[in-house]
Amino acid sequence: MAAVFICDCMKYFPHPSVQILIWIWLALLVQRLNITALIFVCTGALGGALKVCPASFLGLLRRTRWVVLSLLLIYSYTTPGVALLSSLGIFSPTLEGMMDGGMQLARLLCVLAGLAILLTGLSQAQLIGGLYVLLYPLHCLGFSRERFAVRLALTLEKAEATMQETASHWRVAIAEALAPAQLGATKVEVQTQSFKWIDGVWLLACVALLIGVW
Repeated sequence: MAAVFICDCMKYFPHPSVQILIWIWLALLVQRLNITALIFVCTGALGGALKVCPASFLGLLRRTRWVVLSLLLIYSYTTPGVALLSSLGIFSPTLEGMMDGGMQLARLLCVLAGLAILLTGLSQAQLIGGLYVLLYPLHCLGFSRERFAVRLALTLEKAEATMQETASHWRVAIAEALAPAQLGATKVEVQTQSFKWIDGVWLLACVALLIGVW
């Protein structure tokens, strides 16, 4: 029964390129939401990420912790407004700055949560295939999607190997990651999938919602 249920649900999963577009749509959508809607969307995104891919999401948060801290400090101390701690005078963060920083933080968390879910749901081959499809319009301008797919596959493979290096070998790991890729004897197979009717439904729903919010 469980296998049948999973197979039925898979029919409603959009094409990898559509999933990438949905993540881009989420990043655009959160920029226009008011604080109430943003809290609602952020709660849903965080809950979904913690349910589907807690390790991946927490890993992204750990890698971006300094960005998050810098974001809060910059908004808290550069936005004019009422001092949050009047006793500190000019060294106090402002209430308006804390609110603006909190909203930017919520937007960032939504994007990171969506990215964690996207990377968990798509294999490396599906991710490359989705980007390959999305880059089709650039093919008319002379952009080589094939070279992009090969370089992206090599970069992801090398990055994954680099992430597994121990801290004692971090200099060697960085040097290997920055080394130019060797494309001569490399063979990369790009897996593309056919579009389904559900992909059109997802795209229409996202476009309609984005236009309504914007």
